[in-house]
Amino acid sequence: MSETSISPRVLYQRAPVRAKDEAVFIGKICVLAVLTAAGIVLAVQSSYAVTAVGVVVLGAAYTHAVELQHQCLHHSAFRGSRAHRIVGVPLGTPMFVSYSHYRVRHLQHHRYLGTPQDTEFFGFDTRKPLTLGALAKGLFDVSRLVDVGRDIVQCVPGRWQYDMGQISPKSRKAIIAEYRWFGIFLALLVTVCALGGGSLVVRLWLLPFLVAMPMHFVVELPEHILCDTDSVDVLRNTRSITGSWLTTWFTNGNNLHIEHHAAMNVPINRLRERHADTQEFALNVQRTYFEFFTIVMREVWKNRRAVA
Repeated sequence: MSETSISPRVLYQRAPVRAKDEAVFIGKICVLAVLTAAGIVLAVQSSYAVTAVGVVVLGAAYTHAVELQHQCLHHSAFRGSRAHRIVGVPLGTPMFVSYSHYRVRHLQHHRYLGTPQDTEFFGFDTRKPLTLGALAKGLFDVSRLVDVGRDIVQCVPGRWQYDMGQISPKSRKAIIAEYRWFGIFLALLVTVCALGGGSLVVRLWLLPFLVAMPMHFVVELPEHILCDTDSVDVLRNTRSITGSWLTTWFTNGNNLHIEHHAAMNVPINRLRERHADTQEFALNVQRTYFEFFTIVMREVWKNRRAVA
């Protein structure tokens, strides 16, 4: 360790949300609002080429919104805890990601990472061979949509039960309320279609949703894939990518994933301060996403004869 480096213990230090951190997150929400508005304006144009650009912009906005929701899960965006759900629920609505369900599962993921009890919400299995078939299946996670549909059906009459451990009655009530909201949202989409607004639904939600699904998968993929998934050491079982300001913004710091798992309540905008330690002590650190996906494609080529 060099004289100028700091102890790796800094990675694990907690840090409270400051007024500055809250302002940074509010600024991210404002940028998301502008991005979404721009996507809407472009998507409703008569030119198919311009519409296609708008659809991609909206897909990117929906993907980015889920990453902002992720920060809300950890209560590291606002100084008051109540605001996290108020903001987090609408952030996940376009992608049907329940804030409270995601929060329960994701916090268990942090607690049990590296063990069979891991319960990550987006279920790409990092323990199976990485093949083109596995990647293709992950790009369009149809099984999650089936689960969402099942959860909506069970939550409408209030029969839904958590099947991955114990949760509080308060959390269960919140989850049921959010899936009921998704049912209302779907009903609104169907109603708009029935009233002649099908083109708007397709342009502003359905096509962007289909873009966002693989986009979100790409954002999530680097977190633990090809890491030591049998280890409980975050310096071995998680990956960070140095990235650029653009990728750090778009993924909302998801590229600094070792730093996040080491201290999950630290505001995302402050993770960069810990990256030098990660580079020195961690096993899986790439400079760019290009470098990471090069590693992925080499692994896919190596496993090309494996069954996905």
